[in-house]
Amino acid sequence: MNYYRILSDPSIFREILPKSGNPDSRGLRFSSSEACIILGSGLSSFADSIENAQQIPYAKIEGFEAVGVEGHSGQLVLGDLHGRSIACLQGRWHAYEGHNISDLANPIRSLRSAGCDLLLSTCAAGSLNESIPPGNLMMLTDHINWTGSSPLIGVNDDQMGPRFTDMSQAYDIHLQGHLRAAAAETGLKLHEGVYLWCLGPSFETPAEIRAFKILGADAVGMSTVPETIAARHCGMKVAAVAAITNYAAGLQANLSHEQTLTVGNETAPQLAKLISGFFKRWGRLSSE
Repeated sequence: MNYYRILSDPSIFREILPKSGNPDSRGLRFSSSEACIILGSGLSSFADSIENAQQIPYAKIEGFEAVGVEGHSGQLVLGDLHGRSIACLQGRWHAYEGHNISDLANPIRSLRSAGCDLLLSTCAAGSLNESIPPGNLMMLTDHINWTGSSPLIGVNDDQMGPRFTDMSQAYDIHLQGHLRAAAAETGLKLHEGVYLWCLGPSFETPAEIRAFKILGADAVGMSTVPETIAARHCGMKVAAVAAITNYAAGLQANLSHEQTLTVGNETAPQLAKLISGFFKRWGRLSSE
């Protein structure tokens, strides 16, 4: 069995749901989930707003890895949001944890096979732009892959997408417009900028940050880009929002994951408001 097709196989869910402590086999309807949300460091609380929620630990899903980073709950939450069927990845794993880089595509391919055609990804990030201070949200308009790697390395699965993937519009321009409109409707300040993906787990040096600013980056982090690449490869539309949790190296004295989690938790209500507004708007427009 192709592990990333399991979410479209009802018989698999019949086995998974009882093991996860949820006796409700209605979860089979999630073979037609419409959208996927990824919740990054310190941002997992948004899953509490999903209605009719069913939680499945990643450990119960073949092809999903355990999450080893604090601030990532490590479970798939399935339910409804403003009348739309949602699959929410409550936490992610990272290349720096030692995973095969191609495995970072597994959840995205699973959910694409389950019917998701939209990915809204969130993450925590450090700001290189003094006009985007910690505690704010930044919509990604583009990214820079500094790692030199990709989840598409290896034999291509032609059923999922082409060998060579066009990344000229990694983040869908129409979804960006909906995020801007949702921010305006909910009274939120939404910054925009370019995100740069570093491998981690060490934070960047001040010299690296100076170089990244020259390259045009506004924020830096250790995730998001591999999922975006995987999603675009299999034809999904992508939007992404970073919670700015700190200034990057050289722009503030010290960096720590504890600060990332603290400010991420403080920023989570803003992010929840934005995501809710986005899906409320999306549901309204889809029904017109």
